[in-house]
Amino acid sequence: MITTIINSIKAYFGAFEVISKLKLWKYFAIPIFISVFTAIVIMSSAYFLADDVGAYIDNIWTWEFGKETFAVISKFLSGLLILIIGLILYKNIVMALSAPFMSPVSEKIEKHFLGEEHTHRKTNTSEQLIRGIRISVRNLSRELGLTLIVLIIGIIPVIGLISAPLIFLIQAFYAGFGNMDYTLERHFSYKESITFVKRNKGIAIGNGIVFILFLLIPVIGIIIVFPLSVTAATTETIKKIQVKRLSE
Repeated sequence: MITTIINSIKAYFGAFEVISKLKLWKYFAIPIFISVFTAIVIMSSAYFLADDVGAYIDNIWTWEFGKETFAVISKFLSGLLILIIGLILYKNIVMALSAPFMSPVSEKIEKHFLGEEHTHRKTNTSEQLIRGIRISVRNLSRELGLTLIVLIIGIIPVIGLISAPLIFLIQAFYAGFGNMDYTLERHFSYKESITFVKRNKGIAIGNGIVFILFLLIPVIGIIIVFPLSVTAATTETIKKIQVKRLSE
């Protein structure tokens, strides 16, 4: 799986060339707007909620001794919790709403590499949106559940050190999953797509790792992350689909 992760990461290096060659930048205008608008709403909400969440956690400690220490810890935990939940919501909301715009882009990339005769579309715009929402809701529930479990593990001394890397990998996997599905929806059913991603976790994780790292870049990150990540995910996903079909 390590090799697949590395190849998925390397796919980003050719993404700019593919987008420019196929003149795809114009198709990303609405998804970029959705991305920026969603990010502003979530960050604004997080800013106003941070103090309230911190105060709520702080009130859990009713004793006088260690209260100042717990207050510092509560502020850190509230900030971390809001950041993680905000990132999870951001990814899934944008991916669901962008499905009708990203799927055609993915299709154009596939036609470029495989040719018109090997590319078939079975869904329309409304079906793409419904599927995108369905995938996002599924991934959102699982991502929140797994993240909560890992956060609880993070409280345990020593063992808790693995919580941060695990949360990062969980975020990366589901981000990559969403980017892959813009291609998968043309080839597989809802359940078949889930099975495909489970068998090709490396593509999802590798794509998602770069996706998350892009979001750490102020402003420009949320603007270019979807064009590059969807392009990179498409190129790697169609390779695996071809391999799967040749082996059948």
